[in-house]
Amino acid sequence: MLIHVASSEEEIGSLGADLIEKLYADKPTAVLGTATGSSPVPLYRELVARHQTGTLSFAKGQFFQLDEYVGVPREHPQSYWRFLCENIVDHIDLPKGGLNVPDERDGNTLDEAAAAYDARIREAGGVDLQILGIGSDGHIGFNEPGGSLSSRTHSGALSRQTRQDNARFFDGDLEQVPTHCITQGLGTIMEARQLLMIATGENKAEAVKELIEGGVSARWPATIIQFHPAVTVLLDEAAASQLEMVELYEAEWASRH
Repeated sequence: MLIHVASSEEEIGSLGADLIEKLYADKPTAVLGTATGSSPVPLYRELVARHQTGTLSFAKGQFFQLDEYVGVPREHPQSYWRFLCENIVDHIDLPKGGLNVPDERDGNTLDEAAAAYDARIREAGGVDLQILGIGSDGHIGFNEPGGSLSSRTHSGALSRQTRQDNARFFDGDLEQVPTHCITQGLGTIMEARQLLMIATGENKAEAVKELIEGGVSARWPATIIQFHPAVTVLLDEAAASQLEMVELYEAEWASRH
């Protein structure tokens, strides 16, 4: 796990974009795993800028989103489909049909829809690089604490903590926040060839400490990525504020860059 504490969100965006630009230079047909929330926005902004200057093309690529709310249509202002369109897809050359988001309509039941999404990922050849954020309770995707560390794409209930964290996107009204989701499972996420974790803000500090310096536990689902062989973690100073060994992490980072 390579860990870097960045000086600004612009640096996080630039460093993350470097990884993705290299990925598409080496493999123009690469499959990128996307994430939503505030943490990846600087990254998407930088990817759009690089595309617009002609240094980065997604013309042969595909995107697979981590998760989506149940009961929220694509045109809803807070659907993850719309988030991705507004923040990156509408501004780049991703081919029509290149954006894949879990869809409850892909089966007669939510379980069938979830299984169909895993099948689509396999048919695409798997995810080459998965972008991740982390919840204040340690979830990635919508894999809440206490779930299986080897789960596949599945439907599930959202914890009250997650819904409270996301209420800011619904005018601060918890009652508007959906209660269920379809999400890639931890086992699905771990099959991606590279992981890029972005975490910003003091409210993520405890989860980041557990992620990097704690033990692997279903209480903090993101800790499963300690077992992945190719993880990059980009943090701001607030998210890194509880870490005890930053000097060591930065020395390792400097030796690789």
